[in-house]
Amino acid sequence: QVQVAESGGGLVQPGGSLRLSCAASGSISRSTSMGWYRQAPGKQRELVAMTSVGSTTYADSVTGRFTISSDNAKNTVDLQMNSLKPEDTAVYYCNVNVYPRSYWGQGTQVTVSS
Repeated sequence: QVQVAESGGGLVQPGGSLRLSCAASGSISRSTSMGWYRQAPGKQRELVAMTSVGSTTYADSVTGRFTISSDNAKNTVDLQMNSLKPEDTAVYYCNVNVYPRSYWGQGTQVTVSS
């Protein structure tokens, strides 16, 4: 059984920063890719950032503000979020891929508001 646990969400003012962390544990081998998605109320889940060996992808809306970092051997992935905007408000989900399976966390709420 595999568990994916996120932490670090919360309430922050516009322009502030948050760091999300994620760790996958259990019967899981080295991941092939890891990343973060988010889902705002009434909207579809969207990719925020994804990293694999030699490749990193960011959504256009977060490029230059968010930074993803990972340790594939330990199956951990962090998301540093700077210059946060109200439109970044969403539930953020960690995604860990170990071919051919994909694992998801329960999500952590990020609210950007004054």
